[in-house]
Amino acid sequence: MEGKGWWEQGLPAKIAVALRYEPEEEHAPRVVVSGRGHLAQRIIELAREEGVYVHEDPVLAAALAELRIGELIPPELYQAVAEVLAFVYRINGKLKLEGGGDDKSEGARQD
Repeated sequence: MEGKGWWEQGLPAKIAVALRYEPEEEHAPRVVVSGRGHLAQRIIELAREEGVYVHEDPVLAAALAELRIGELIPPELYQAVAEVLAFVYRINGKLKLEGGGDDKSEGARQD
C-alpha cells in the first residue's frame, strides 16, 4: 500500500477541521475551516507550516466536520475538544517558557 493515496487504498477520506477559541469572546470553540481529502491535506500542511499543533483523531474530526463553518461546537463535544485544547495550552506554555517569554503561566497562548 505504500505510495498509494487514501483514494487508491479504499480508505475513507482524510478529514481536517480547524477551530478557533477566544474564551474572552465566546463560550465555546468555533469551526473556522473544514475539509476532506486533498483539501484536508492542504489544511494540515498549512497548519504545520504556521506552527499550529495538529491533533489526529479521526472520530473527533468526523464529528466536527458535521458542523458548519462558523458554528460553535455543541456541548456533546466540549469534553473531547477541551482535552485537546488543554494539551495545546500546556505545549504553548512550555514553548513560551523555553523561549524566554515573560508569561510564565502554564496555559499561556502564543499568538
